[in-house]
Amino acid sequence: MGKKKTAIYPGSFDPLTNGHIDIIERALDIFDEVVIAVLHNPSKKALFTMEERVAMIRESFNGERSVIVDSFGGLLVDYAKMRKAVAIIRGMRAVSDFENEFQMALMNRKLNKEVQSVFLMTGFRWIFTSSSIIKEAAQFGGDISDMVPEAVKLKLMEKYPKMRS
Repeated sequence: MGKKKTAIYPGSFDPLTNGHIDIIERALDIFDEVVIAVLHNPSKKALFTMEERVAMIRESFNGERSVIVDSFGGLLVDYAKMRKAVAIIRGMRAVSDFENEFQMALMNRKLNKEVQSVFLMTGFRWIFTSSSIIKEAAQFGGDISDMVPEAVKLKLMEKYPKMRS
């Protein structure tokens, strides 16, 4: 067997959505292993702590050996090199995502030519979902149970008691 191909899927995952899971599952069709890398960004106000996000993701992938959950801070390309990753996975919902993602991919390429950026379009079913929209719907009592894994739904219900299940 050849060298294991590892990809990094970075993000804040505040919280993980079924759209993220769709991207991860499709990335696993291409790569041997996907590292879900939860970004520590102190300038962003997160609903969930780093520990909560990592725990929810681990529970959502309960025992899937090809999925590794980790957290990181600093430059993504340095983290990718440390993990011996060959690619950075980015999910895109719409054309509006492209410009920012393209700029980041070019910068990452400039910093480390060894790591490729791979863009995967979100499945049509998830095109409207984002962590922000899901948090807002949950905060005002919306039923988001078909948009997030069960572990995430339960944590959202703790944060937003009037959320419908």
